[in-house]
Amino acid sequence: MPSFKIDVSTAVVFVATAPTPKLVSQKTGERAVDRETGAGLSTVGLLISDEGEGNLYQVTVPETGLPEGLMPGAPVKVIGLKARDWENEFNGQKRHGISFRAVAVTAGV
Repeated sequence: MPSFKIDVSTAVVFVATAPTPKLVSQKTGERAVDRETGAGLSTVGLLISDEGEGNLYQVTVPETGLPEGLMPGAPVKVIGLKARDWENEFNGQKRHGISFRAVAVTAGV
């Protein structure tokens, strides 16, 4: 599926929730990894505010793209943010949504 770049160059971005490991399976605890680099993936909640509107996004980022000690409330910059739509079927129910992925989240204003 295609992905779409998201321009956050004029946005104000804050950490809403600290990074947590992204899991392939809750049952086994297996961590999701980047298919190209093999780096473990984490999910971080980001509050992105631009043009008078603010939204909370759960963004997947490789652990190599996250600084140490990223805490809620910290101002950050997002590098390479993309959105991708997804759809799957589980137990006979179709689900769909939009996932967000970034190359890195860096400390800064």
